[in-house]
Amino acid sequence: MIQNKMETVLVSGGAGFIGSHTCEKLIQLGYRVLCIDNLNDYYDPRFKQQNLAKLKKSKSFSFYKADICNRSEMGKLFSKNRIDRIIHLAARAGVRPSIEDPGLYAKVNISGTINLLEEARKNSIKYFVFGSSSSVYGNCREVPFSEDMQLDRPISPYAATKKAGELICYAYHHLYNINISCLRFFTVYGPRGRPDMAPYKFLSRIAEGIPIDMYGDGSTSRDYTYVADIVDGIIASMERLDGYQIFNLGNSNPITLSEFIAVIESVTGKQAVIKREKMQPGDVDTTYSDITKAARMLGYRPKVQFREGISMMYDWLKNHDKR
Repeated sequence: MIQNKMETVLVSGGAGFIGSHTCEKLIQLGYRVLCIDNLNDYYDPRFKQQNLAKLKKSKSFSFYKADICNRSEMGKLFSKNRIDRIIHLAARAGVRPSIEDPGLYAKVNISGTINLLEEARKNSIKYFVFGSSSSVYGNCREVPFSEDMQLDRPISPYAATKKAGELICYAYHHLYNINISCLRFFTVYGPRGRPDMAPYKFLSRIAEGIPIDMYGDGSTSRDYTYVADIVDGIIASMERLDGYQIFNLGNSNPITLSEFIAVIESVTGKQAVIKREKMQPGDVDTTYSDITKAARMLGYRPKVQFREGISMMYDWLKNHDKR
């Protein structure tokens, strides 16, 4: 465990959903936080601006609007700041958009990751956390998904770039002895959630009586994981980095799409208006995390059950809409 909590942690993508929660927790624990984000328009940038407004109230927080794909910009940033550890969460997210623009996803998720690893190498930074995704498992039939599965059949460019990121991280660990943890996140939700993801869209639309699109027959399932539990796993992996490791961070309790909608109906007190659609290319049938390794090595134990988490997200969403 780290004894000196005055270390500086760089969080890429720190203005986003998971990133802003991670920055907030690091500040609470006594770390200095250097956040970088390019504030792109993948979704309404005002979401990130609101996240930043809260974080900027802390004297331990610094923000740089910067693009991880700009190698020169990254070089200048690292030369001007003493950085002890890196939590790399910046990425182009989303399965379906990656099918439409795979080149952009390769640029950001692969080249951008290499740029940060290069700065870690050049600046002798020995601790690096990489935000991966459960999408790397594709349509694996064996469940729950464990970290030692052989994964060479991604079903979307997004998944392929995340697996490539893990492999590149291993190469830098092998060549330069950088301690790296790759964290496979399983469908993260909660307050400040991304507006393009199903929890936000379904909560807001069902509450307002707006129709929702249901892809497939409702039997697909996701291992929804509350953001505070994910952040606990991120911090634990950063503080216990040793060698090269891959960890699943999930809830280990898949929820079917039909169950998901029913819980939201119960929480909002509204009945969903459903438009049934065909399954979309790149979407997986199920995600289901085996978190045995994370529990053993990180002490990771998710605390928030799905209904409780959705209720807390709905409370936030009602206040968020008022703002």
